[in-house]
Amino acid sequence: MTEIGHYIDGARIAGTSGRSQPVFNPATGEAAKTVMLASEAEVGQAVAAAAAAWPAWAKMPPLRRARILDRFKTILWDRADQLAEAISLEHGKTHDDALGEVTRGLEVVEFAVGAPHLLKGDFTEDVGTGVDSNSVRQPLGVVAGITPFNFPAMVPMWMFPVALACGNTFVLKPSERDPSASLMIADWLTEAGLPNGVFNVVQGDKAAVDALLTHPDVKAVSFVGSTPIAQYIHQTGTAHGKRVQALGGAKNHMVILPDADLDMAANALMGAAYGSAGERCMAISVAVPVTDAVADALIERLVPKIEALKVGPAADRASDMGPVVTKAAQERILGYIDKGEAEGAKIVVDGRGFTPPQGYENGYFVGPTLIDNVTPDMTIWREEIFGPVLSVVRRPDYDAAVDLIHAHDYANGVAIFTRDGDAARTFAHDVEVGMVGVNVPIPVPMAFHSFGGWKQSLFGDHHMHGMEGVRFYTRLKTITTRWPTGVRTDAEFVMPTMG
Repeated sequence: MTEIGHYIDGARIAGTSGRSQPVFNPATGEAAKTVMLASEAEVGQAVAAAAAAWPAWAKMPPLRRARILDRFKTILWDRADQLAEAISLEHGKTHDDALGEVTRGLEVVEFAVGAPHLLKGDFTEDVGTGVDSNSVRQPLGVVAGITPFNFPAMVPMWMFPVALACGNTFVLKPSERDPSASLMIADWLTEAGLPNGVFNVVQGDKAAVDALLTHPDVKAVSFVGSTPIAQYIHQTGTAHGKRVQALGGAKNHMVILPDADLDMAANALMGAAYGSAGERCMAISVAVPVTDAVADALIERLVPKIEALKVGPAADRASDMGPVVTKAAQERILGYIDKGEAEGAKIVVDGRGFTPPQGYENGYFVGPTLIDNVTPDMTIWREEIFGPVLSVVRRPDYDAAVDLIHAHDYANGVAIFTRDGDAARTFAHDVEVGMVGVNVPIPVPMAFHSFGGWKQSLFGDHHMHGMEGVRFYTRLKTITTRWPTGVRTDAEFVMPTMG
């Protein structure tokens, strides 16, 4: 059985903690690999390597750091299929979906290659008589990323390319459910010329997380995952003096107004609700048709599309949707469907009885599910399901639809489908959600913008990647300068005004 270890100081190393757990193929339910779980000492070893590498890396000109990232970008582009295959084997998502994940991560690398421009400071001549002032952004030191199972390549690439470009060194703690992508990325960074110790990987569970959160040499922590864990990461990290950005859960709504193109809306919902088996923090899990007539017409379009979805393993390139990541996730999602039915919702398309393809009977499959007549008092509306389940919450008018969105604790992403520019602009301006799509179902910003929600979907002051990422991974220093001019000045005992 293949054993997956760590990557510290430029090399793969075996784990020494004596703790491990199996890594399953979600399509078959079989464990073909074992991942080692780091001890506090192993985390300390990775942090020590990063700390030792930091002074030289921070002093390297941004242009030279950018050239290394540019070489990594080329390697990543050339080997995207290879990375996508590794993701599919351990996560279960289809190959095309995994390839899309790699591409979106690569876009952040492309953004980070612009480090010489991104890190330019400001300069003002003569802020006072013979006095100049300039500001620069400097790296923090050792920073860490704690990333989720659903995007084992993309979410780390939301973090480390910008962190490295800014002059920090990095310790990644990926999900123990699909750890192989992290080691491939580490190998390729070293191949691109990244100095040893600048990027490190520690596999692990809560013990590794806590070791990073409490280690005095870790200056900042980035996290993506569920809201309860995001809260814990933020509270623990900040209590230990660290800068923290922690992205939490989501319950993303899509409002469909009566004037919307319903065919367009239905097609958008298919990909947004059932792509990656719904295991996306930006998945649309709640459709909000305005009026019953719109709801009925939308459901009429959705049902045949859902029933035609091809659900199967990533090995079958014709699959539209794969399994969910673990047996526990499968059971949790099926339990939510049961709960919705028990609370009075109508199961329009039921994924509980899905029969996997021959040879994959033990895979963690859940069929695509559509539930109508969901109300705000139901568990399936309040809680994040994180599976291929689309709930329909009917609203009588626009205001009621917006009120529904504002009533939820999560405010990650939202979408509106309409032909009315006035309604779209009003919605985009007024809705209290961090990312908004207008006739775009999954409004994930491009790499040069920034990703993040509001309310219980984000803990911390900075969103990820884009200029928000640059600000998170740097600290501002302002320098005020005066050089002797041959003119003597007397001592002053009042507040200097620089006049």
